[in-house]
Amino acid sequence: MTTESPARAGTLAEQQAAVVRALVAGAQPPPGFDADDLAATARGLLHKRADEVKRRFPRLAHAAGPDFSARYMEWARTRPKTTTAEDAVAFADDLGLPSPRSKAAWLHRWGMRRSDRSARPATR
Repeated sequence: MTTESPARAGTLAEQQAAVVRALVAGAQPPPGFDADDLAATARGLLHKRADEVKRRFPRLAHAAGPDFSARYMEWARTRPKTTTAEDAVAFADDLGLPSPRSKAAWLHRWGMRRSDRSARPATR
């Protein structure tokens, strides 16, 4: 059981939310945090997101070109992650790549691996 007052806990929750926003949504680092350290961690998280999309949707990564990782990371820098599949759909839409209407067609077009099909993207 914690001995912190509700006001102090609220402040802690707000501080934690500010750190998360700095890491995954491109917000400014909160006071007391090293900007370079947060930036390095944020880049690592962006690399991880790009690698996950590339692994699960290899044809999408190929269609985006040889600079897929850099393009994806720039795109994702100010967009908090939802799901890998939804990120892939939104990234493809932003690039103007064809977006099949059905989930099955989308998965087929962009090469989602059969083992990953439980996390299907929302189609628009």
